[in-house]
Amino acid sequence: MVRYPIYLDHSATTPCDPAVVEEMLPYLTTHFGNASSRSHAYGWMAEEAVDLARERVAALIGAGAPEVVFTSGATESVNLALQGVAEAYARKGDHLVTCATEHKAVLDVCQRLERKGCRITILPVDPMGRVDLGALEAAIEDRTILVALMYANNETGLLSPVRDISAIARKHGVPFFCDATQAVGKVPVDVEADGIDLMAFTAHKLYGPKGVGALYVRRRNPRMSLVPLLYGGGHERGLRSGTLNVPGIVGFGKACAICGDGMDAESVRLRRLRDALAGSLLQIPDVMLNGDAATSLPHVANLSFRMPGGDGILRRLVRDVAVSSGSACTSATLSPSHVLKAMGLDDAHALASVRFSLGRYTTPEEVAKAVACTEAAVAELGSSGS
Repeated sequence: MVRYPIYLDHSATTPCDPAVVEEMLPYLTTHFGNASSRSHAYGWMAEEAVDLARERVAALIGAGAPEVVFTSGATESVNLALQGVAEAYARKGDHLVTCATEHKAVLDVCQRLERKGCRITILPVDPMGRVDLGALEAAIEDRTILVALMYANNETGLLSPVRDISAIARKHGVPFFCDATQAVGKVPVDVEADGIDLMAFTAHKLYGPKGVGALYVRRRNPRMSLVPLLYGGGHERGLRSGTLNVPGIVGFGKACAICGDGMDAESVRLRRLRDALAGSLLQIPDVMLNGDAATSLPHVANLSFRMPGGDGILRRLVRDVAVSSGSACTSATLSPSHVLKAMGLDDAHALASVRFSLGRYTTPEEVAKAVACTEAAVAELGSSGS
């Protein structure tokens, strides 16, 4: 059965897995204790649930449980990492390196740090969205305190050569922060093998609840130091004060466990569906792929509709297919994607681009119907002339 509108915007958010909701429910009702209340059974039960969730989250990324700091989401994790490093390492340096296609959560924090006296190098990308590793190494200097480059791009799905990036950073003794919001739960992520020192991610991108995320903070080789953003109780080993969102954390843990168990098979299934969708739509004249399908997340295809009136494709799809023009954090604006513009697209072609992102509950029938709806929308553009 095909549902309408067909949901193909899983890079923006994912539905909660029913098993996640089931595991969360007791912590919204009978098991409502505060995980910091250590004088009675309600608090102990909540603390035990948080401990299990922390272990599950850590296991998915190859970390130790004490290295997982729970936050309200990836944006807070990014802020804690970047601002926390800038303040903690201020005596060592004032320079950060990032790139033009990072999520706005990273770029906006970098702008703020620049206003506070930091120096930011924003590396360009090639037409595929890739950073030149030679340019990255050349940008590092004696006072560089952080390299901040994402694991997978939220608009094109491009996977970064994370291990090559971390090797360059390690060579120069510079910590490596990675925004892995789109990657965790979708492709194998191992902070040890990948050489990551700080990493942001969130539950709602991997079939968990909204409002809970995590920051991985390396504890050895090297041990990372951060100055917290929030004060008031010393929760999360002093890095993130505030009463823990126990139901959300429980759901996060369950979602990570589910992703870890089925990731390989799900990646194969989604890549097959994604390739079928993109392959069909690329048969339409003047439709082009943004990025490289061979080095991208298995469930994402970003396509430009380069025919006259192509910027109207999204308006014609909205009733039948839920897709977006890019990041959910900026798609409400009329401005063209900063990611696509950094890749060399002009405003018109960037505005005529659509991100299709498939998910756990996407069926072949839905993909086929989405293709048909898109073909109809393109035909309507041609007949209307706009």
